[in-house]
Amino acid sequence: MRIETLGHSLEDAVRQVLQLFFDIGADFDVISSLENEENSYIAKAKITLGEKSAEGVIKNTFFDPGKREISDLVKKSVYFACKKLSDMPTPWGISTGIRPAKTARMMLDEGHKDSEILSYMQDEFYITPKKARLSLDVAKKEYELLKERVKNGVSVYVGIPFCPTRCAYCSFISQAMAHNQKFVKPYVDALLYEIDETARMADDLGMKVETIYFGGGTPTTLSPKDLDVLIKRVKARFDVTNLREFTVEAGRPDTFTDEMLSMLRENFVHRISINPQTMNQKTLDKIGRRHSVEDTVKAFQMAQKYNYFSINADVIAGLPDESPEDFAHTMREVCALSPDAVTVHTMYLKRAARLISDFEKLRFASDMDAMVQHGYDFLTKNGYSPYYLYKQKNTLGNLENVGFSKEGHESLYNIYIMEEIQTILALGGGASTKMVKGDRIERVFNPKEAADYIKRIDEIIEKKRRALEFLR
Repeated sequence: MRIETLGHSLEDAVRQVLQLFFDIGADFDVISSLENEENSYIAKAKITLGEKSAEGVIKNTFFDPGKREISDLVKKSVYFACKKLSDMPTPWGISTGIRPAKTARMMLDEGHKDSEILSYMQDEFYITPKKARLSLDVAKKEYELLKERVKNGVSVYVGIPFCPTRCAYCSFISQAMAHNQKFVKPYVDALLYEIDETARMADDLGMKVETIYFGGGTPTTLSPKDLDVLIKRVKARFDVTNLREFTVEAGRPDTFTDEMLSMLRENFVHRISINPQTMNQKTLDKIGRRHSVEDTVKAFQMAQKYNYFSINADVIAGLPDESPEDFAHTMREVCALSPDAVTVHTMYLKRAARLISDFEKLRFASDMDAMVQHGYDFLTKNGYSPYYLYKQKNTLGNLENVGFSKEGHESLYNIYIMEEIQTILALGGGASTKMVKGDRIERVFNPKEAADYIKRIDEIIEKKRRALEFLR
């Protein structure tokens, strides 16, 4: 892929659109240009792929355009050229960001009617009517849930980068416990130190914790004793008088024990995840989950005995060799377990897997659309509503991830991190602190690897201390 830009420096915007259609390793040339004459802007794109070539041209008049308007114009020209060379579906049009519902929510804040929001998303971003409707439905649910936000509220994320095994498809920060047991104690010690120091910074800034989220990895890979120590330290050090939600991403059914669940209940953790991903045993074996379908059923039964936890279940559409019928089976079996929320993820293409043929990509895209649509239809018919939404790069079919829930079981943390309206104080390996001040957002990242995190803990804390000055 060779990109030449003329009259602008928006190469990344060009690349984002190209990746919707083609492999980044494909051998083609792109020339993207932008011309401006008295408020009239013309964006052109020419793509040459082997013996084929195509052009896209779009013109618009701006009197005082911002970077967003210019970027969208450039994207549109590339999009039109790509459409002439590829049949790859693009249900989200040129909306390449990970938060497609954010535009709809902001327009609701401004008082726009539903019809205006839907028309804008379809006309300006070329989003399909179904996806525009999904964005609006999610935005309206978020709009209602965000009315009761805590003043000076923040969320605290605690990352535990260990799992029983590493799944074949995983893109998160996780390390198999069997090979990393030696890092557990020093990791917990370093994390306790970061909790203490970050809590001091939060108190100094008058922050009040609204949600707590233990993620990973799989936090319940730790022993109940180690996890108990971390949970108690967070609650003791931070101001949690306004706490509205406490989630632990239990995730793997093979980490569930009565001792673990009892400890979580005693600490007033009221939201957990049990993530089957699939209810087809052949797929579980293939992707390295190392647990059975029966383990998932038992985990639900154990958790539901407490009659206390709000339970989320994650599933993935498009796992290796699964058909739409296999995915439909998963949806039936998961919903039969009566989770309070279900998140439907779309499988993404890893770098190595992205070198498949265009024909295979289109076949996968067709299957993916059927799976994702079935998930939506099945869940909405069974009392679940979409409440949060995000996109990832390189998903099969250019599709999305959607959280569904029964009324009253939505995750506030998921909404806050997606909509970027609240500061997230993130602790642990691979954690990303997001500081929100009005329309400005700053981030600070912790090292990904547990060993690196442990070694650099003093540096991490000092870096966070300097970064949080942004919020004064």
